[in-house]
Order: sequence, then structure tokens, then C-alpha cells
Amino acid sequence: MTPQLSDSRLANLGANTILEGFEFFQTQFNAITRRAKKRFETRDWAGMQDDATERLDSQDKMVYQIVDEVRDLLGNRCENKLIWASIKAVYSGLIAHRDNWELAETFYNSVTRRIFTTSSGVDPQVEFVDTDFEVPPTKTKTLVYRTYNRSDSISALIRTIILDYQFQIPFKHLDQDIHHITDRLKTHLREIGALQVVEWAEMIKAAFFRRKAAYLVGRLYSGSHIVPIVIALRSYKDGIVVDALLLNEDDASILFSFARSYFHIDVDRPYDLVRFLRSIMPRKRIAELYISLGYNKHGKTELYRDILHHFAYTNNKFEIARGQRGMVMVTFTMPDYDIIIKIIKDRFDPPKKTNHQAVKDKYYLVFMHDRAGRLIDAQKFERLKFDRQYFSEDLLEELQAVAANAVEVTEDAVTISLAYIERRVIPLNIYVNEADEEAARTSVIDYGNAIKDLANTNIFPGDLLLKNFGVSRHGRVLFYDYDEISLITDCKFRRMPPARSYVDEFSDEPWFAYDEDDIFPEQFPQFLGLRDDLRDVFIKHHSDLFEATYWKKIQEQLNNGNIPLIYPYSNEKRLYPDNGY
Repeated sequence: MTPQLSDSRLANLGANTILEGFEFFQTQFNAITRRAKKRFETRDWAGMQDDATERLDSQDKMVYQIVDEVRDLLGNRCENKLIWASIKAVYSGLIAHRDNWELAETFYNSVTRRIFTTSSGVDPQVEFVDTDFEVPPTKTKTLVYRTYNRSDSISALIRTIILDYQFQIPFKHLDQDIHHITDRLKTHLREIGALQVVEWAEMIKAAFFRRKAAYLVGRLYSGSHIVPIVIALRSYKDGIVVDALLLNEDDASILFSFARSYFHIDVDRPYDLVRFLRSIMPRKRIAELYISLGYNKHGKTELYRDILHHFAYTNNKFEIARGQRGMVMVTFTMPDYDIIIKIIKDRFDPPKKTNHQAVKDKYYLVFMHDRAGRLIDAQKFERLKFDRQYFSEDLLEELQAVAANAVEVTEDAVTISLAYIERRVIPLNIYVNEADEEAARTSVIDYGNAIKDLANTNIFPGDLLLKNFGVSRHGRVLFYDYDEISLITDCKFRRMPPARSYVDEFSDEPWFAYDEDDIFPEQFPQFLGLRDDLRDVFIKHHSDLFEATYWKKIQEQLNNGNIPLIYPYSNEKRLYPDNGY
């Protein structure tokens, strides 16, 4: 009979089992990521999409496998917290020499959260609630960026930078691209009062890849000025073209937006990369930067830590979010903290006919889908536990009235079984009423652009009401209400049959047969909810959205495998906006 293993031996074996799982996951993650450069060079956009989907699923698959192995190993001691405290201590020692220790801690947490499924909140005894390392436990062996000293000219510097990325296909007209970049850079330096020279530059060594583009990211030094620089590249049949030049924090921040899909970038030490990016986008949370790079699990870890840190310095409380109450979700926020927490209600208000699992499936669809800068990334949290003192009494009453099955309120704490946390934006219905006239008109135009961008990525919002869209701090219109979204390719867009008589036109009932899933774009104007002047603006720019032929054309393109270009920057940032590139 095999003797029972000691607790210390189990702790050692358990820690090594989890670490082996993490190393296998990282090997898979990195292999998928490294394919991006070849996909870009060969214009394999379908392969790029497949890679993005595969990478999103890779960590969960490995975590589930390791959970099974750990349960088999620990047996009836699987939820013994003393053993898990030892496992954590051993594991912390094993990862202390690693350059991706922070990701390893998060992987460990993912395992423990699935082991202790009945526990509420987090337990610092068995989880890395905060990192075990006050400073990076390892020193940087190789810088994440490459330094370029002052060249004879700005154009010579830009040429050296671009060619150092060693793409295996030629540039279509590099001299022309460099000429445009140089002119724009000189103009920008003059506008910000900098010198007309670049004294040195620091560029991330690896390119950032996403969808049909590659981005070269860095910072330039000119006197006392530090200038972010992003060179956006597109790959065409006859070569690479520089598509755009971004030279300020706002443009870089939009590129790394929480409403966009994740980048693929080959990097050994994510910690250094995130700190570099923070230097050119200081208003970005550490969490958002990790998420943007595909480390969404660790981004969640950083977000949770950020929330706890905010609690230590605020006197505010969570309160019901501003805007119309949702039929499916109850949402709340904190006035001085720009996140929204959403909880699925126990029962849905009429006329909603969906169910809890369907709502969860919609949020998963958004997580896995190309968000195109228009769908807010919602981070899913389970078994969140907060001190009760951070909740207003009005909010607690609301939660207990509409989401009692998902929320447990005790004398000291509030525990949420499932929540989605998003970046807070201003609901569009509120924005158009409170913004100045020009800003309101601009947002209405972008509202139509958002619907079209979503359509081009195979997403139909379902509910087009303004309250389901929001405006970011950069003025971009985003969609955040996912319970009625569907794939464009699954929709049935129809033109309304002509009325048979005058009576039909004014009847409350339709005069034709229709299925529940039929969509009649001609009816969209009545759902806009815009005052007359703004409604006229929308119709002027987006009347094609009211025609079934527009949507059928999009369906045809999607069914033919067409992957459209969606630019994460304005048209004026492009070098060749009008010549077909």
C-alpha cells in the first residue's frame, strides 16, 4: 500500500505542477504570438483571426487541466488551506527568478479560484492578493527598447528605425513614406515648441500586430520634450505602406483602447514593456495595458488591486450608475473612479425574453470577438467581496430588490457571485443633451460610424437606443449593452412590403406576415430617440442604415470572408487617405 504523502511533500509537488502548467501555457501563448509577423507579411488575415481566438482560450484550457491534476494529487486534502499556504510559499520561491513572475502569480490565482469554488472573496493565505515582490525580483537582462542616437537628419533616423524591424517583404515606396513622416514630425515639433531635431529615440524592439496592421511604438526626445511616436503599417500585395503617424498621448491611448482587441507582440519581460508604454500614456491604468497586450487575466489581477488601492484613499461609496435603469443589468459606480460594475438581475423587465445563460453567452461572444474599437471590454469577476462601507444604502436596497440571487449582503460585507467590470463612459442619451451643440453633432455622426464599424465586424447591436451607447473621454462612441447583440450573418434583414391602403399605413398592427427574428431597417429612425436637429444630422450622414440593401451587402461581404479595414485613428493621421491605400 502506497504511504500517504506528507503535507510538505504535497506542497512541493503541487507548486511544481502549477508551475509546469504555467510554463506550458506560456510556451503556447508565445508560439501563437510569434506567428503574427508572418501572418502580416503574407497577408494571412484569416489566420491572424484564428490565432487571436486560439490565444484567448489557451490559459483557461490549461488552468482547467492543472486544476484536475492538482485535485488528483491532493485528494481529500484538496481544500486544506494550510497545505495551500505551503504551496503558495513554495511556488513564490520557484517563480522568483522568472522575468514573468507577475503572470505566474496570476496563473496560480486562477487555479486556486477554481479549487475553492465555494469560498467568497479572496484569501491572502492561499492567493496572491498582492504580489509577493515589492520590486521586480529579477533584473532586466535586455532592454525592451532599442536606442537610436541623433542622426544626420530626421529622415535618416526614421529610415534606420523602420528598416531595423526587418520585415521579409519590401516597402512599396519607402522614400515617399519617410518624406511624409519627416514633414509631419517637423510640423508637430514646431507646434509643441520643441526643437527641430530629434536628439535620440527609443523604440520597442518588437512590432505590435493586430488585425491587418503592424505598429512601431516608441518615444522621441527633442530638448525638454518627450514625444510618443507610433508608425502604423499596412501590408499589401505589392509591399508594405506606412499608413499613419501618431504623435501624441491621446492618439496612442485610442490605439491601446479598452474597446479594441488585443495586440500580439513578442516580448520576454512584459513588466518592462508595460512600464515603457505607461511613460507615453501615463493616464492608462497598468491593468488596461496588460489587457491590451493579451495578458487579460493578469490585467484583471491588476484591476482588482487598483480597486483595493482606491478604497484606501476615497471617502466615496458605490452608487447606482447615472442613466436609465437597465432591464437586464443593474449597474453601479463610484463618483471618483471610472469603472462600472454590472450584475445580471434576477428577473428581466418586459419585453426582454432572454435568460441568464444567454446573457453570459453574449458577453463571452464580445470577449472572443474583434471589438473594432466599438465594444467595451468587460472583465468577468466571480465571487467578488467588498466591505459593506463602500456601498450606499440606496444601492444596497436596489441590489437586494433586483439581484438578490447574485448578491449577498451581511453586516460587514457585500459578496457578488458574478460581475462584469467595464471602463465608465457617458451614456450617449445623456451626452447629446448636456454637451455643446458641436460636440453633440459630432457624437451623433460617430454613433452611426459605430454601428457601421460593428456591422463590418459581424456584430448587430440589436437595440439601437442611445442609452446603450456611450462616449469615451476621447469623444468616441462605444457600445456596451450586449444582451441583444447577434451576428450580422445570422440576421434576416427585410424591406417592409408597401401598405395596401391608407388604413394599413396608420394601423397599430402590421399588414404583412413576419417572423420574430426579422429586422426591418426602415423602422430604425423611430428608435433613435434624437431631437429633430440631431436626427437630421444622423440621417444626413447615415441614411443608408435605414435600407435593407445596406445590411444585405454587409452580409454578403462577411459570408465571402472579407475582413474590412477599421482604422484606430482619424483620417487626418493617415499619410495617403485619398489614394486607395
